Amino acid sequence: MRKRRSMFHRSIFRADPNGDPDINTTPLIDVMLVMLVMFIITIPPPTHSVDVTLPAGPVDPGKILDENRVTIDTTDVIRWNDEAVDLAELGLLVKQASERSDPPAILLEPDARARYLRVDEAIGAIRRNGGSKLAFPGIHSYAGLI
Repeated sequence: MRKRRSMFHRSIFRADPNGDPDINTTPLIDVMLVMLVMFIITIPPPTHSVDVTLPAGPVDPGKILDENRVTIDTTDVIRWNDEAVDLAELGLLVKQASERSDPPAILLEPDARARYLRVDEAIGAIRRNGGSKLAFPGIHSYAGLI
């Protein structure tokens, strides 16, 4: 004799035995989109600012050679042909070098233990100010660190 299942059992699992068992995801997507819109609306606008002090006087640029060596040591000091410069001065020197009729090559040689952030800032300053000939001549010194 076959045991009959109750009507309660049929109503929980499937009303139609031949029905499609896939879940309707449209309401889930609707809820997700509403929540996304609510999060976007409730995000506060940025209210902070960063004050930057720009140099006021004339800047005495360093020498611009046919091959300019930019080095970065482990103490985050940037040097242009062995003269310490900051990022603004580096950008000014690169801009002056790139305005020549034959732009000189810029050889970037960061120390193997220099911070990546400082090297990235230097590369960004070089690229933003027109440094088109950028080389990494001392790359073999990093072989032991990999």
